[in-house]
Amino acid sequence: MTSAAGGVLLVGCGKMGGALLSGWIEAGRAPASITVVEPEASSFAKATAALPAGIAHVRSPHELSGAYKPDIVVLAVKPQIMDEVAPNFRRFAQEGAAVLSIAAGRTIDYFQDALGKRSAVVRAMPNTAAAIGRGITAAIANAYVSAPQHALCEQLLTAVGEVVWVTDEEQMDAVTAVSGSGPAYVFLLTECMAKAGIEAGLPPKLADQLARATVAGAGALLVVSPEEPKKLRENVTSPGGTTEAALKVLMASDALPALMTKAIAAAARRSHELAQ
Repeated sequence: MTSAAGGVLLVGCGKMGGALLSGWIEAGRAPASITVVEPEASSFAKATAALPAGIAHVRSPHELSGAYKPDIVVLAVKPQIMDEVAPNFRRFAQEGAAVLSIAAGRTIDYFQDALGKRSAVVRAMPNTAAAIGRGITAAIANAYVSAPQHALCEQLLTAVGEVVWVTDEEQMDAVTAVSGSGPAYVFLLTECMAKAGIEAGLPPKLADQLARATVAGAGALLVVSPEEPKKLRENVTSPGGTTEAALKVLMASDALPALMTKAIAAAARRSHELAQ
């Protein structure tokens, strides 16, 4: 059982929930202020075994003390099981806790239906770079989120990277497609570069090392440089050189730009479908 003290109630401690938790601890949040509910029985042992000392953990919200009143409930479970999970936390929302969801495709209206029309809800979409504190999260709050609750959400999300707030929830599908799913596109690019390097005659280990370091270095340069990505690309591209030869292939009308547009549209469409 947990105490009556306020704090953070984290629901789901998988990859993203675990990344958030690590970020909070690293940022100095007291373990005693955090309680974890891991509703997936198959994940409970693995998730709770890795928890820092002092963090209370239960399998079900029904195991929580009736006096327990968290300041915020963070829903970090898969959207596919949200229907069975979210209603279990209605009591906390009704008692004034903010609810912060990171589930793709689950809208603010969805949570207000599950938790109560006047629930304070923040919908957020982080990405996997949160695991190393280099993520970016887009978030939107409904009208019932108070200034202190907004600040608390900002604090929790900033612990794993940058935070941007949007005012139009329809943008969240595109956010999911660009930054939420985006790391996978970068990993695929790295795979493709390494494979192409092998085809060009490099040993597999060297091709992998070169591809990883190149993508990581270019990403780091993007972070610190004031130049636009287009300008950075042009800086690398000498007229008549090797980079120009490659970019003529990659930038053809049916190549990377067109494929990326189609990919982002497909991901955004799927995010919208999840909300239906």
